[in-house]
Amino acid sequence: MKNYLLVIFLATSVSVFAQETHAGPVKWMTFEQAIEKSKTEKRNIFIDVYTDWCGWCKVMDKNTFSEPQVAKILNEKFYPVKFDAEQTADVVFNGNTFKFVPSGNKGYHQLAAALMNNQMSYPTVVFLDEEFRMIQPLPGYQKPEEFHKIIQFIGEGHYKTVKWADWQASYKSPYTPAAAVKEQGGK
Repeated sequence: MKNYLLVIFLATSVSVFAQETHAGPVKWMTFEQAIEKSKTEKRNIFIDVYTDWCGWCKVMDKNTFSEPQVAKILNEKFYPVKFDAEQTADVVFNGNTFKFVPSGNKGYHQLAAALMNNQMSYPTVVFLDEEFRMIQPLPGYQKPEEFHKIIQFIGEGHYKTVKWADWQASYKSPYTPAAAVKEQGGK
């Protein structure tokens, strides 16, 4: 009986911890949930590939994904997915079953490796189009100001018709002092 209660306590604790870890303004979903949602409404897919031990992943959660302007675009223009690169649960996608591969002390998930072109670097964010085709993996920590530009470029579909250099020249940042004053109701 003691062992049974301990298992229930640990399972509940892990579940609560996982929810708290990914709490914030972005409405995160699983890869499977994004697949289901895309069956009724097509959107680009944004995947944050992370590990529990990755310090920069935690910094990106705290600084970048919690930023309201970033969260707004991720929620409105994408299906935002959190994907643990070391999860052990299988993922079935496009008729393939992606599995956990033990390696060293931990291992990696085959889907994470596929999404990151076998460049296992954390954090890495991955952009997929409405049909789950690769747009771009982007490794490394991203500051909110620079990341906003990237997700707006992809989320609004500019990547299909405008070169990145041209987009950067025309991009209006909400993080400039003038934009911040305007947003607060000033002149």
